[in-house]
Amino acid sequence: MRKLSTLLIATALFAHVQVNAKDYTVHSAAELSQLSLQAGDKVILAQGDWKDQQLVFKGKGKENKPIILTTDQPGKLQLTGNSHLLIDGEYLEVNGVTFTDGYSLKGDVVVFSDASTHCRFTNSAIINYNHPDKKVDYKWLSLHGNNNRVDHCFMQGKTHQGTTLVVWLSNKANYHRIDHNYFGERPDLGVNGGETIRIGTSDWSMHDSYTTVEENIFYHCNGEMEVVSNKSCNNTIANNLFYECVGTLTLRHGNSVSVYGNYFIGNGVKETGGIRIIGENHRVYNNYLQGLTGKGLKAAISMMNAMTNPPLNGYWQVKNPIVVNNTIVDCKQGFDIGAGKNDTRTVVPVNGVIMNNLVQHTPAIQLTDQPEKFTISNNIISNDAAADGFTEQKNVLKKQDGLYVPDNSVVNTAKGDYSFTNNKNMGAPATNAAQQKLLKGEGVGPAWMSFGKELKL
Repeated sequence: MRKLSTLLIATALFAHVQVNAKDYTVHSAAELSQLSLQAGDKVILAQGDWKDQQLVFKGKGKENKPIILTTDQPGKLQLTGNSHLLIDGEYLEVNGVTFTDGYSLKGDVVVFSDASTHCRFTNSAIINYNHPDKKVDYKWLSLHGNNNRVDHCFMQGKTHQGTTLVVWLSNKANYHRIDHNYFGERPDLGVNGGETIRIGTSDWSMHDSYTTVEENIFYHCNGEMEVVSNKSCNNTIANNLFYECVGTLTLRHGNSVSVYGNYFIGNGVKETGGIRIIGENHRVYNNYLQGLTGKGLKAAISMMNAMTNPPLNGYWQVKNPIVVNNTIVDCKQGFDIGAGKNDTRTVVPVNGVIMNNLVQHTPAIQLTDQPEKFTISNNIISNDAAADGFTEQKNVLKKQDGLYVPDNSVVNTAKGDYSFTNNKNMGAPATNAAQQKLLKGEGVGPAWMSFGKELKL
C-alpha cells in the first residue's frame, strides 16, 4: 500500500510539472525578452516580418525538458536585415530558423554565450548573410560555453572576412559537438580568415577542447588553405565528407587530435587537398582520399617542417604522429614529409609511424626533408612506382559503390598494435551504413531543405 501511495504521489508531481510547461507565440524579439521561461516551455516565432531582430534566448531548461525556440513552419520564417541571436542558458534548443537577406551589425550572427551549457542550434540555416564590405570580420556562428551542439544545419555563401563557425576556448574543456551539417560553397576570400570551421585560436592552442566534428559535408569550401583548422587539443574529426574543397583539414596548432573515417573526394579539381599535420601525438587513420590534385602542403597527407622555438602562432614540430590504414587513390601526391621546408622551417618531423596504408595510381611519398626516427613500412603502392617503405603490388583495390576498397589479398595483413583502428586489414575499410548515407548526401542539413547537389564519386 505504501509503494502504491508513493507511486501515485510521484505520478501527480510529474503531471503537475507537465501541466506547468507552456507554449508561447511571439511576434518580435521584444516580446521574447519579456518572457520568464521555465523548463519544458516552447516559444514559437509567429510568421511575419522578422527584420532587424536582436533575439536573446535565455532560460534554464533541464536534460529531459529543454526550452525550445522554434517556428510552426521551419525554413519559412526568415530573420533578415541586421538580425542576431544570442543563446544564453542551459538546455536551450533553437530549431528551424533561417538567417538570410541581410548582414550582422552586432558581431557574430549566432552566439552561444560563455554561460551556455547543453544548448543546441539545429535544423536551421544561415545563407549569404554577408556584409557588403568583405573586409568586415564577423563569424556566422560562435560557440562559447560547454557541451553545446550544432547539428543538421545549412551554412552557405560566406564571402566576407571571418571563419564560418568558431569554437572558442577557456580554461575549461568545452566538449562541443558539430555534426550532420551541410557546409556549402564558400568562395576564395583571398586572405587568411576564410576557414569553414576553426576549433580554438593560436593563443589557446595548448588547451584542451574535446570538440567532436563528425558526419558533416563540406562542399566546395574554398575560403582559404584551411577548410577545418584545428587550434586546440584532444579533438575528434571523424566521418566527414570533404567534396571538391580547395584546401585541407589542417592540424594547425594543438596536440592529440584523432582524424579518422573521413572522405576527401577531389574529382581532379585544381588544388584540392587532404590532411596537413603539425604538432604532437596526432592519430590519422582509416581515411579515404581520392582524386586530389594538391602537392606539398596540399598533398593527400602532409607533415610539415617546424620552426626552432616557435611562438604560439608559429609552426610546431611534428612529434609522434601515427598515420595508419589510409587509402589514397588517383592523387597528385600521396605523402609529403617535411612539407613547407624553408629557411625558418628547418625542424623535421620525429618519431612517426606510417604503416598499413594503400596507395594506388599516386606517387607514394616525397621526403622534402628527412624525418628522424620514423617507421615507414608495410605500405603498398599499387599501379605506380615502389618507394622506401612501400611495396609494389598490383590490383589490391577493387571498385565498390563508386569507391576503392581493399581486396582479399590484404585481409589480416595489417601490422603493429593499432587496435584503435578496429581494422586488421590494410587501407581504409569499406564504408559502413552511416558513411554510405553521408556519401549520398543523406541525413545532413535541415529536414526541410533539399540540396539538389549531386555528389559524384
